Amino acid sequence: MRNIPSLQVDIDGNVKLRNASPVLFIDGRPTTLNLDQIPADAIEKVEVITNPSAKYDASGSTAGILNLVLKKNKKSGYNGMVNLGADRFGGSNIMGNLSVRQNKVNVTMMFMNMRMRNNVTGNSDRSSTIGGTQSSIAQDINSKTKGNMTFGRLGMDYYVSNRATLSVAGFFGQGKFDPTEDLKITTKINGVTSSSNRLSNTERAFKPRGLQLGFKQNFKTEGEELSADLNYFGGDNSSNAVYSTNYYNAQNVITGNQIQKNIGEGNNKVLTVQTDYVKPLKGKITLETGAKIQINYNKNLNNNTLKAVGSDIYKDITSASVNYEGENYVYAAYVSFAGKLPKLFSYKVGLRGESSKYNGSLLANNQKFSNEYPISLFPSIFLTRELSKADQLQLSVTRRVNRPNFFQQIPYVDFSDSLNITRGNPDLVPEFTTSSEISYSHSKGNSTFLASGYYKYTNNLITRYLSQEINPISGKTDLINTYINANSSVTYGTEFTYTTKLKAFWDLTANLNFYNSKINTQNIENAQATDALWTVFGKINNNFTLPQKWVIQLSGDYQGKTNMPITQNQGFGPPMSQAQSSSQGYIKPFYGVDIAIKKSFLKNDIASATLSVNDIFRTRGNTQVSYGEGFTQTYYRLNNPQLVRLNLSIRFGQMDMSIFKRSSKNASSMEGMQMQ
Repeated sequence: MRNIPSLQVDIDGNVKLRNASPVLFIDGRPTTLNLDQIPADAIEKVEVITNPSAKYDASGSTAGILNLVLKKNKKSGYNGMVNLGADRFGGSNIMGNLSVRQNKVNVTMMFMNMRMRNNVTGNSDRSSTIGGTQSSIAQDINSKTKGNMTFGRLGMDYYVSNRATLSVAGFFGQGKFDPTEDLKITTKINGVTSSSNRLSNTERAFKPRGLQLGFKQNFKTEGEELSADLNYFGGDNSSNAVYSTNYYNAQNVITGNQIQKNIGEGNNKVLTVQTDYVKPLKGKITLETGAKIQINYNKNLNNNTLKAVGSDIYKDITSASVNYEGENYVYAAYVSFAGKLPKLFSYKVGLRGESSKYNGSLLANNQKFSNEYPISLFPSIFLTRELSKADQLQLSVTRRVNRPNFFQQIPYVDFSDSLNITRGNPDLVPEFTTSSEISYSHSKGNSTFLASGYYKYTNNLITRYLSQEINPISGKTDLINTYINANSSVTYGTEFTYTTKLKAFWDLTANLNFYNSKINTQNIENAQATDALWTVFGKINNNFTLPQKWVIQLSGDYQGKTNMPITQNQGFGPPMSQAQSSSQGYIKPFYGVDIAIKKSFLKNDIASATLSVNDIFRTRGNTQVSYGEGFTQTYYRLNNPQLVRLNLSIRFGQMDMSIFKRSSKNASSMEGMQMQ
């Protein structure tokens, strides 16, 4: 993803588009998978949609859409790939895929196993004044994560006729991650210094699964088609965390020990039914329409116990356990018209209608929560003017929505991690975003230049917020993470992308993004909002094709001082692992340089070996500065610097279908392969 223009990748591998998180799609449909669960070699291409049309969900995609198009076999015969890799921290991966097509049937199979080894170092300093008490906390952070993940997918396309296709695919997976963290903590309260050491050991497991059914019908009229899809994604998860804290005196002798245990489990399910229809009309106008129903179900159970200093008994902290379940329903329909006004411009105008509701309950006391959002309309306009064969101008305006999820709204204090106390906000309302963009593209020979200007306005922005509140668990004033509706936010900027072939052996892609962002929190009492800030993000990628089938890729990126990313649709993370609020701080500048060397070999270059090094100079560390009512904090992390990877890839294929002729021997072999 680092090689794709416009995309920013942070130190945790999270992808951002113009300083916000895009929604992930696979083959044009939303998914609950994340990028870590999708093998790079299974992806044919990546589509970046900065301003989605009425065809796409109005909810959840205010930052744009990242659509991953998976590889499919389009020729008779078979082909596949085996990929092996390892890195210097002990991580490894193996992936294989196979596609077989004969007559009316195309079968695809994919399997992956990944062993992850992750290392993070960092530090944090926080000063606060709470209830008249002045305190400071300094932390040295050292964390490691060991993990293993297995993923498999089996799909089949059946070509009913030259115009009709039935598709079915299923996937399964399982994974386990074991993060550990060592925090050395120095605390000063009203001038008195103490120290402690918190060791956390966590086991997290998950089992994703899914089913995809699809039908596509092409009609005699060119361009007319009907498609229908049913997608199910779900999974179970569990966790077992132990936080052990040793307290020391001035002589560095342990004076006490506190242990907190958190055991949890949960599951989520997403069912989507969608249909789309495209019909060319008279006058070279194209009608596109469709409808969609999406149902989300989430359940979470956890149990917290605490053995306090000086005690030998674990006591249940019932009031600190967030046990809940919730359902969310979204109903949508859209219609759009596309055409061309001669000698003027091409157009695509659309209107989408959406309504939603959710139901939820806290299982400990059977307290019910629900909300219903009426139908809202979301227009979209796209205009394109062909200035010449090489020059094009496009203008787009859309409206979108982001609705608060159940976890953001439950009015419950989560004390499962005493260093990261969180609470939902039942008064949250949806945020609405209007986005506009104008772009100019010019192509000449092997070069393409794209310039864009964009403006985005959001009212009632949903964002994280850290403030002083009474902790109902302890009865004391604490800093508590929650969500708020900021009054509004504005983001605007210009982006430039240039791709060219400088020499026969040298391809260059450069991307530069200047933007300004500001969140208005005047509606929040005692808020100390960050000033509007101009910043720059840039990346450059060079590919050098050398003799003897060697290729060198040298790339780098730079992120200037920027306001913290807007945190949409995110749950509460581990202690201090992400921005407190996009309205309460900024990120210091950083940059990174990567290099990869690839060698192709064997007949027809069917094999290749790649050696890569990420963050060569250990400069991609992330420093967040946060401040608010009664606190200031600086937090630095560096993740897997100078990561060296070696990857071996082998492709195979055979387009001569005589290998499948119906001799008795071959028939038996074919049946055996189908059963595997």
